[in-house]
Amino acid sequence: MQKLILLIFIFISNLFIAQVQETKTGLSQTDSKRIEQYNLKKRVAISGYDPVAYFTEKKALKGEEEFSTTYKGVVYQFYSEANKQLFLKTPNQYEPQYGGYCAYAIGLKDEKVKINPKTFEIRDGKLYLFYNSWGTNTLDLWTKEGAEKLQKQADINWQKRVN
Repeated sequence: MQKLILLIFIFISNLFIAQVQETKTGLSQTDSKRIEQYNLKKRVAISGYDPVAYFTEKKALKGEEEFSTTYKGVVYQFYSEANKQLFLKTPNQYEPQYGGYCAYAIGLKDEKVKINPKTFEIRDGKLYLFYNSWGTNTLDLWTKEGAEKLQKQADINWQKRVN
């Protein structure tokens, strides 16, 4: 009986400690796991670029710290208050695919590779980002090697990572 009481005490203590940790950080375990999956620079997504501008302006625009918000533990910065408000209405619509990592690398080799936020594609209403440096533009490779096939494989690879 004493062992059972001790086990219950330990279990309740662990729950309490987890709740205190969540309160201190402001993050749930789900948010913490999500942050681990994202390509972040000091908890900021897309190197501080505005995720909404890719859709509305059809170009990469650097966000401003004053127009930032946190969604599920990830900080997003926006070019304007209007873009921030659009994001807040439907954040899933604007979030980059594959945690903001290079879509080509996730599709081809299931590797997390940093991106150049100015190299992107909007496909089927979703934002895909790509590595582009040292003479290698993976957006060109993505297109050349079959974006549809790579996208399907990237979806499979990413799903395995986040589950």
